[in-house]
Amino acid sequence: MNSARTTTVATVVRVSTEQIAGPVGQDARFNEYVVPELEVLYRVAYSITRNKADAEDLVQDTLLRAYRAIDRFDGRYPRAWLLTIMRNAQVNRVRRKRPELMHDPDETMSRVADESADAADAEAQLMDQTLAAPIELALASLPTKFRSVVELVDINELSYKEAAEVLGIPVGTVMSRLHRARRNIRQHLESSPVEE
Repeated sequence: MNSARTTTVATVVRVSTEQIAGPVGQDARFNEYVVPELEVLYRVAYSITRNKADAEDLVQDTLLRAYRAIDRFDGRYPRAWLLTIMRNAQVNRVRRKRPELMHDPDETMSRVADESADAADAEAQLMDQTLAAPIELALASLPTKFRSVVELVDINELSYKEAAEVLGIPVGTVMSRLHRARRNIRQHLESSPVEE
């Protein structure tokens, strides 16, 4: 994780834990189950929001909700538990902003991702340039519902189940979209001239 992202995540955790103080056992469970997943939470939040500030807010909201519910968590699959909390937090954030969009959650998440991508600042757009330009172009050419699956599974390395929980769709749909997205990327790369 780069130092800027580490600082951001550390700040979010510090602010979150300062805002709510619980019993010592609650703090220990939070440190055991939640803190190790911070990097993944931030990467997924950034993939969902496409904006650094919104990603930080979403992670903080997720951490606050997790902290309040940690005493009810059974300790199994902390990443899946946290991603479910994050998904629900994002749906609630969107619902508060645009309640008329919640008739179709897939469409809502697509619109929010598109709107967030348009509003992202230059720093956020340059933050993660790990892919070569032709691959980035191929990825950008995908419809949002396919691009988001590629970002979660192939770039952020979530499992199919975790990606399904983040997106609120069945695992089979994740697999189908991922297959189609990879095929489309491959076709785009094969049809595009390579500059040397």
